[in-house]
Amino acid sequence: MRCLAVCQDELLIRMLDEVPLPGFEVEFLVESRPLARRLHDAGINVTQADPKRTDSYLKADLSPGTCVIVEDRGRRSGLVKVLEAIGDAGGTLVYVLGVGAACTQARQDELKARFPELHYLSMADLFGSALREEFSRSFSRLKVQQYQRYFADAGKVLILLHHDPDPDAMASGLALRTLLRRTRQTAIIGALRGVTRPENLRMQNLLDIHVEIIDPTALGDYERIALVDVQPHYFGGLIDHVDLVIDHHPEQSGYNSVFKDIRSDYGSTCTILTEHLRAVDANISERTATAMLYAIKSDTLFFNRQANRVDIDAFSYLYPLADAAMIKKMEGAEITTERLDFIVRARQGGHLSEQVFCSFLGTTPREDFIPYLADFYLQLEHVKWTIVAGIVGDNLVISVRNIGYLRNAGEFVRRYFGDIGSAGGHRAMAKAVVPLAAFRTKYGNLRAEETTDRLHDLMHHFLHDGQQDRKLVLK
Repeated sequence: MRCLAVCQDELLIRMLDEVPLPGFEVEFLVESRPLARRLHDAGINVTQADPKRTDSYLKADLSPGTCVIVEDRGRRSGLVKVLEAIGDAGGTLVYVLGVGAACTQARQDELKARFPELHYLSMADLFGSALREEFSRSFSRLKVQQYQRYFADAGKVLILLHHDPDPDAMASGLALRTLLRRTRQTAIIGALRGVTRPENLRMQNLLDIHVEIIDPTALGDYERIALVDVQPHYFGGLIDHVDLVIDHHPEQSGYNSVFKDIRSDYGSTCTILTEHLRAVDANISERTATAMLYAIKSDTLFFNRQANRVDIDAFSYLYPLADAAMIKKMEGAEITTERLDFIVRARQGGHLSEQVFCSFLGTTPREDFIPYLADFYLQLEHVKWTIVAGIVGDNLVISVRNIGYLRNAGEFVRRYFGDIGSAGGHRAMAKAVVPLAAFRTKYGNLRAEETTDRLHDLMHHFLHDGQQDRKLVLK
């Protein structure tokens, strides 16, 4: 991110130049030509210009996404002219840094009354995480406000989810509809294939989340399309242009979007949207907060998988807004008689060796059984990896899970199945969907037990290749 600091004090400039701001490129704008020359000779990125002139910022390529820090030493008229010039040039992320006696509450109140979008900082804010957190929130606010304006004048809006939507997808749909300030009638939450998993159906019914089944031929009827918890590549070429993408899965290419916010290090898309909601001080209803809290808990296995501090922060923020009793009701749908039958089938046809459990289910009526069983058998003692596969229609669907951090589940599926189908995922969980004919061409027309053994062998080679790589590094 680009940061422009408008300062005239050399000591302050040198101090700001030394403050660690990861991800920021800091440039300085000073009025004094001799000062600019000294700073330039010292290797500091500096521009000499009049800070009270609008064209100074236009020449400095100021954009709405540029963070601007303005020094305040208590000279009222000069600062006001600088702030007006920045605003006229299109600056929106403006921070005033109070120095010494200028940093008073009365001074802050006076400036905020005249410039409501302004943020006031003290020198103490420069040291520690407060400044970075405030910058991050401001960038989120700018991003949200931009896509809010873009969607504001649209008639029909579609918030599209992936097939068989899970809690993170459905809750993200509710959150985005809140951010867009729309209703069920003006922003449809839809999917090309509806919800099937029992716990997801229970969530949908208890929270009255309507997911409309969308005919692919009707996608052109919508003036704006937003994707949450999914990216266009998932739809196999059906969609190549969207207006907004918000997702926590690894970023994919091959499409155009007007806006996107993709953070693969987050454990849940709802964590991203919690930041968006907080950035604009949106009012989150109890229903939406409950859905989002359950989604974060579900997608991270209660912070046991692909979670970090931001997920915990989002969970902590949503918890007092949500209905905890409702979440307990939704969690009560995990085991069904149908699932129990498949648990037995997976055990009978499964193979456990070297802490890897592998099972081929054969023909499966629904895809959701496969990831469910991969998660279920990961709970077994001494199991660190699970691979569960089944035939759904004309495809072989493979789910991979692990509790270790030495190798990446997404890397495994991409290595062995990426060339013949769709494959990807995170370090701890991944999925491949491969046309059955393509799998047989590459690996042979295997019987059920041979398929289990073949998948287990692939994982064995994958894990031991990694061990050899590490041995080479140690040498």
